[in-house]
Amino acid sequence: MAQHPFSYSHATLQQLAADALAYARQKGATASEVDVSEGFGQSVTARCGEVETLEHNRDKGLGVSVYVGQRRGYASTSDFSAKALQETVDAALDIARFTAEDDCAGLPAPELLARAPLELDLYHPWDLSVEAAIELAQRCEAAAFAEDPRIDNSEGASVSTQEAQFVAANSLGFMGGYPTSRHSIACSVIAGKEEAMQRDDWYVTHRDAACLDAPEAVGQQAARRAAARLGAKKIGTGSFPVLFEAPLAAGLLGHLVQAASGGALYRKASFLLDALGTTIFPDFFQLRERPHLSGALASSPFDNDGVRTKDREVVKNGVLEGYFLSVYSGRKLGLPTTANAGGSHNLLLEPGAHDFPGLLRQMGRGLLLTELLGYGVNYVTGDYSRGAAGFWVEDGQIAYPVEEITIAGNLRDMFKNIRAIGRDVQIRGSKQTGSILLEGLTVAG
Repeated sequence: MAQHPFSYSHATLQQLAADALAYARQKGATASEVDVSEGFGQSVTARCGEVETLEHNRDKGLGVSVYVGQRRGYASTSDFSAKALQETVDAALDIARFTAEDDCAGLPAPELLARAPLELDLYHPWDLSVEAAIELAQRCEAAAFAEDPRIDNSEGASVSTQEAQFVAANSLGFMGGYPTSRHSIACSVIAGKEEAMQRDDWYVTHRDAACLDAPEAVGQQAARRAAARLGAKKIGTGSFPVLFEAPLAAGLLGHLVQAASGGALYRKASFLLDALGTTIFPDFFQLRERPHLSGALASSPFDNDGVRTKDREVVKNGVLEGYFLSVYSGRKLGLPTTANAGGSHNLLLEPGAHDFPGLLRQMGRGLLLTELLGYGVNYVTGDYSRGAAGFWVEDGQIAYPVEEITIAGNLRDMFKNIRAIGRDVQIRGSKQTGSILLEGLTVAG
């Protein structure tokens, strides 16, 4: 593995974790768990050819949970001294002793813990000087201005690089951790003037900077998107097919994850309560969780509870096969953990037969969504209402841009009314999907 410029060695983080666990046991904790981490990075933004912001960050922290029977306490510190570590454990113990008992509190069953190390290629340091980062950002923005003469202004182009490492451990003998990286290039520009102005953006992100698109390509894509929105119109109200562009389609998967998460379920704050084993999507809908993909943005050998992750089918032939559960939420629901403490891991929605132009042809007449505004999702009822912008489609071709519209429906109906999934997969985070075509959404101008 490449050398990394962290302030602390991995062995030092391990020792800090071991010291916290030992002190907690000495002071009367019946069980304990600890997470020690540090990270650093830089972000540069250039606007209209000049450096607008230059940020450096370097952070560290230690958090410890202790259990006194089934009473839990938590405390954290950014001071790694022995005195601060002991004071943090003492504070967590004080909280635990005054906390009500919770029969679902506690560590995972020992057999669920990740014991064997697993190399997932998640760390690729980027030795990027400030001067080089500025140059990349300026090239990105310059390419946007050069792409189309209607690009008159910019919100800036940015280049960010972040690296981190952590160690997680508990009193059952689990200890694991590894370094990670995440790098990105982004650009946001404005086309037109005064009342006719339109803005749009584009970004790419990856653990390995060598896999990022060229900064010029990012700027050009941002410019094309902004210019394409000039001359936007309003449309009348009606019920139409709606095509969610791939970056927005990932948000639909995010709504599924939220509604199927243990916290929402045991609080009875989800429209998917008791939906396990029922059909909620069309039969061609296949959603898989793959936590061990090499180099992927949401890969992990274990979750925040230390439970080893594994491949699973979340939705199979349209049937919801699995929730997203931590040890605690699983116990609250009387179900086993799905190793999702901390979130989902690489959700892959199986693509359909059509590329993006093919989806437009399948839709025929309707709305292509490229931007969603505001937040109007009620997870208890599934009601969905968002401000939106995009393009009107006629005869399978983009006709003109539209703005100041609202789309509305219910997530339960929206999931069932998915008609196609595209092959135009965008990978920007934990959810990988192509564009998604839905029938029967209400569009209000």
